[in-house]
Amino acid sequence: MKTVSMFIPCTVDLFLPDIGEATYQLLKRLGVNPVYHEEQTCCGQPAINAGYIKQAKEVAKHFIEVFGEDGAIVSPSGSCVCTVKFHYPELLCDEPAWLARAEDLAGRTYELSQYIVDVLGVSDLGAFYTGKIAYHESCHILRGLGVSEQPKKLITNVKGADFVAMKFSEICCGFGGEFANNYPDISEAMVKEKCENYIQSGADLLLLCEPGCLLNIGGYLSRNHPDKKVMHLAQFLNDAIPFRGKEN
Repeated sequence: MKTVSMFIPCTVDLFLPDIGEATYQLLKRLGVNPVYHEEQTCCGQPAINAGYIKQAKEVAKHFIEVFGEDGAIVSPSGSCVCTVKFHYPELLCDEPAWLARAEDLAGRTYELSQYIVDVLGVSDLGAFYTGKIAYHESCHILRGLGVSEQPKKLITNVKGADFVAMKFSEICCGFGGEFANNYPDISEAMVKEKCENYIQSGADLLLLCEPGCLLNIGGYLSRNHPDKKVMHLAQFLNDAIPFRGKEN
């Protein structure tokens, strides 16, 4: 059985633990042995964004120490994967030994749908869902990782599901970490437009692969359109796969 390390970001750990649990169950169902390192902490993305480079380096080195001897590292958060893959080598570029370790780690770190489709070679999980589904392209996943077709393959292979196009699916939802906090009015306008496009698509459910986007879009929908649903792809797929006995 192939073993992978689960990289569970702060947003999931603190606010959306169901995504972490779904990621674990989903990997198990795919014949993978997921391992969780309890000593893992934040990837350092907030510190980098805020300009705290010294502190970000310390966090990056801790992350490398925790995951450095592992094989593949899989996370349900593309923005955190981008931090590890691209920002760690930048942070540690003036420390050759750490840079080599960061570059090695970067080549083994994957966003969840990317790992399932590109590494495991699986695009049909045997999932079932009756209804119309739209998909939101999160910025870091689309532009940072170049991941777009992978989640769509997993969605289009769900039996009974009607995958519908959503206008401006590739446009930011307005979260952007600090952006939503620093520019709340602009962020609110952006998420409002995103949700209007979702509603206009006629979909019953909006799927995405980024926890931050889920918090932002889900929050707006709960306040303004409580009948509309949004889910992380990991949760959706795990729920949509028929139960085949006890899974731990």
